Parts: sequence; C-alpha cells; structure tokens
Amino acid sequence: VYDVTKFLEDHPGGDEVLLSATGKDASDDFEDVGHSSSARAMMDEFYVGDVDTSTIPTKTKYTPPKQPHYEQDKTSDFVIKLLQFLVPLLILGLAFGVRFYTKSPA
Repeated sequence: VYDVTKFLEDHPGGDEVLLSATGKDASDDFEDVGHSSSARAMMDEFYVGDVDTSTIPTKTKYTPPKQPHYEQDKTSDFVIKLLQFLVPLLILGLAFGVRFYTKSPA
C-alpha cells in the first residue's frame, strides 16, 4: 500500500492517473507505464505497508429480491386498444364542435 497524496501535484502524468488507481491494486498500471529507476526509488518514501488479505471481504453474488407474482389485469386487450383509438377521436370531435358552435358569424 502506498500513500501518494503528497505526490499528486508533482506527478508528471497528472493527478488524474493516480486518483484513477485509488482503492485498488495498481501494480499492473504502474508496470505498464514503464517507470524509470528513479521513480521506483521514490516509491520507498510513499510505502505504508502490506494489505492483510484475510481482512478483504469476499465478493458475494447479487441475488435480486423476490418479487410477488404479477396478476395481469382482467380487462381484455381489445377494449384497451379500442379506447386508445376512440378517446383521441372523441376529444378531436369535441374540439371541432366547440369551435363550430362558439364561432361568431362574420
């Protein structure tokens, strides 16, 4: 474990690189970049200790909560589709009727 908080502003790659590795094993990320021997020597001053692997919680598989069985509505699909067609026509007819009867003669 390394605490590089003091090095955030001085890191040549920017602090975003260090912050993206927070809370995880960044060994592979560090090795992939190909740091110089002086960078490796600097790591000694940031060393805090080793992780006790026995304290790491095991990952549990997510199980969704049980949901009650959905009882489908008793209304038939035909009635719903018919209403979806007729209600807008009724509103449109009502709008034309109001317009026609409230129109003042020219």
